[in-house]
Amino acid sequence: MVALVQTVAYLGLEARGVEVQCQVAPGLPKFNIVGLPDKAVGESKERVRAALAAMGLTLPPKRITINMSPADLPKEGSHFDLPIALALLAAMGVTDAEQLTDFIAVGELSLDGRVVPSPGVLLAAMHASGEERGLICPAAQGAEARWASGVAVVAAPDLVSLLNHLKGTSTLPAPEPGEAAEEMTGPDLKQVKGQETAKRALEIAAAGGHNLLMIGPPGAGKSLLASCLPGILPQLSPSEALETSMVQSVAGMLEGGRISRTRPFRDPHHSASIAALTGGGLKVKPGEVSLAHLGVLFLDELPEFQRAALDSLRQPLETGEVSVARANAHVTYPADVQLVAAMNPCRCGHLGDPALACSRAPRCAADYQAKVSGPLLDRIDLHVEVDPVSAADLALPPPAEGTAEVAARVRAARDVQSARQTETGVRTNAGLDGDALETFAGPDEAGRKLLMQAAEAMRLSARAYTRVLRVSRTIADLAGSEGVGRIHVAEALSYRRQAPRA
Repeated sequence: MVALVQTVAYLGLEARGVEVQCQVAPGLPKFNIVGLPDKAVGESKERVRAALAAMGLTLPPKRITINMSPADLPKEGSHFDLPIALALLAAMGVTDAEQLTDFIAVGELSLDGRVVPSPGVLLAAMHASGEERGLICPAAQGAEARWASGVAVVAAPDLVSLLNHLKGTSTLPAPEPGEAAEEMTGPDLKQVKGQETAKRALEIAAAGGHNLLMIGPPGAGKSLLASCLPGILPQLSPSEALETSMVQSVAGMLEGGRISRTRPFRDPHHSASIAALTGGGLKVKPGEVSLAHLGVLFLDELPEFQRAALDSLRQPLETGEVSVARANAHVTYPADVQLVAAMNPCRCGHLGDPALACSRAPRCAADYQAKVSGPLLDRIDLHVEVDPVSAADLALPPPAEGTAEVAARVRAARDVQSARQTETGVRTNAGLDGDALETFAGPDEAGRKLLMQAAEAMRLSARAYTRVLRVSRTIADLAGSEGVGRIHVAEALSYRRQAPRA
């Protein structure tokens, strides 16, 4: 007899169906798992053996073969424990094999028979919804699985409870969808004294989803400004929240099934490797750029990152996704992020201050800033100088306008963009391209003339030209203007770095 149980294998944010087949046949006692399993899957036979022993069951003295089909698809992760155990119990006649065909099972087993959490349950639930099957998962992740609509979820705390539920002798309670996480609160813009230009750039970046670079001496408030950005960004829509939660589910970061409407804010240390930023590792986990999907990726001390790691972000910033290619897998994760970076003007950080600057200025500034490649800087829409704050500025009363007021303007500008770009599928002005860019962001005659003159004088690349138009459209949206005028183009140009002449 061959018993069959359905489960999934994760490939990026895609859950692919896997059929776990179990055969108990006469022969020398042996327990084999085939079908391209990794080490975690290969070790599952010991966890399954111990879990069954905890229930008072022993493996039959026969040849047990577990095959996971398709056999050429790599199987990775501990979530195969539960489907392997269920297939084995069905082959032994302990549970009804026909009943299991209506479910997809995922979960790791402990040695005492408990079903413990494993990453990716939300993806498995989405797959089960598409297949019109139920889902058997760990009890601790039942709330997470319930976010997928139309799925009958059986959240099992242990194997004994699950078997009793399947036999009908007892019933496991249906889990409730996880609660929405509380909105994260950060610093208020009222805490920022001075820095009006930087705050204006931050507002434009939030309104249009533009990338931002702040350059200034230590203690000028660059990190504080960046930490204020999540507070002025609009909340995620329900569909966007599900997108970000799927990434967090694969990474094993979705605790208690709580889905957050707050946009992600990731700030990795400058020692982060390429794999940490873009994803990778043995099981090709999502990196920081994917964990920040639809949110903010903040890179402080930008030149201190490895140059190769920074350049690995060039493609994701352009395409909104990251493809990780390995010998045994090719995985694509979403990476639609807003990059916010901060850096000092030079290694000592006090370029332009005769009293504090080092003796190597300005050569040290050129060497320090050259650590960031030109193509990466070209992908950053807004470049703003953050001047040092004096003691007199700090003694001033808090500004009248804070996060709440700026967030209202940003939300109004985003609503205008959503209404205007409904048919294009573009979320923000930062994604405008092609005909949509010319239709929605094309300036008037005076603005176009100024842009052409500036493009020649500043030696703007085609990418920089496009990004100036996008920023101009955002500035016009904040001003409540239907068209893009000369004043909007002029302000957008003021945030571009001029290319150095040969």
